[in-house]
Amino acid sequence: MAAVSEPGPGPVIRVTGTVLVDGQVELPEIWVAGGVFRLEPPGRPADLTLDGVALPGLVDVHCHIGLGPEGAVDPGTARAQAIADRDTGVLLVRDAGCPRQPYSTRWMDQDPALPRLIRCGQHLARVKRYARYLPRDVEPADLPAAAAEEAQAGDGWVKLVGDWIDRDRPVPDLAPLWPNDQLALAVQRVHALGARVTTHVFSRAAAAQALACGVDCLEHGTGLDADLMAQAAAQGTAVVPTMIQRGNFAAIAAAGEARYPVWGAHLRRLYEARFDQALALYQAGVLLLVGTDESTTIEHGQYASEVGLLAQAGLPATEVVAAASWRTRRYLGVPGIEPGASADLVVYQADPRDDIGQLARPQAVVLRGRPVAGAV
Repeated sequence: MAAVSEPGPGPVIRVTGTVLVDGQVELPEIWVAGGVFRLEPPGRPADLTLDGVALPGLVDVHCHIGLGPEGAVDPGTARAQAIADRDTGVLLVRDAGCPRQPYSTRWMDQDPALPRLIRCGQHLARVKRYARYLPRDVEPADLPAAAAEEAQAGDGWVKLVGDWIDRDRPVPDLAPLWPNDQLALAVQRVHALGARVTTHVFSRAAAAQALACGVDCLEHGTGLDADLMAQAAAQGTAVVPTMIQRGNFAAIAAAGEARYPVWGAHLRRLYEARFDQALALYQAGVLLLVGTDESTTIEHGQYASEVGLLAQAGLPATEVVAAASWRTRRYLGVPGIEPGASADLVVYQADPRDDIGQLARPQAVVLRGRPVAGAV
């Protein structure tokens, strides 16, 4: 993008210290004027100087702004959710499924103080095979058409529920929701519209099915074993480990294992393996993204906990920071720090690549060229 010649409305900000464009490029300073990044000083002095280590705005690829335990929430509640995330430095959100009725979040696109949203439309699930209030329930034969509709309603993504407990089986356990042919056709229909598909999967069977049908991204991905990890890496299929949610599996199992002991034992195994499996995903070369799964059971504003758990699993801090910032922005097609791009950045006192705990303590958050949070 070409730099703008004259500063427009908004403050002029000079950012000094270390500006991390990506894992290879660092700058000693960057300027913000007219809401965009500039390499050179604009035509007037800085209104504000921020010194520290700056990253492109953080990204949460599995977050549900506008969603509550009983479906869509009112605009005031949705705005509070968005601000809680923004103030942690999350300036770009892939909203991984949210009902559009009785409330929509489209109005957020006009509020410059709120993070940017990339919507997946509403979850698609099979009737009585997912949590109440959250999905759009469809029968398997209707999945391709419904997926196409959600692709057109969203912002380039569709969210499918790939597995859930099947209570109708002789022994209830996690099981895929869709026949292979209908899932494959749904993915084809979405791709033909220029959109991508992300799929909730806990079990190995659902993960294998999703990979075979060509989905683009796996949410949770707890059932991926070494063979499936290798396949995901080869296909370029991204995985969002959602470590906070994985940590809830033991409590979820305890709540239902009296009635469904096999299912409960399955979830407990996934819980116990959560850190080793996340590290194995990284070691297998799978593209990992950061997502909190904030919505019905996880409060908004938990991003630092999510990245901290990834580091606790053994992922290098350099990789966690890349996944939290520039790498995922590129995956989603949204610019980071470059001339002419929207000035969305977070400034820290020290380098998060040396101390991942820095991500919990932003000094300043700048969104669309304006300071919105931190000690500014």
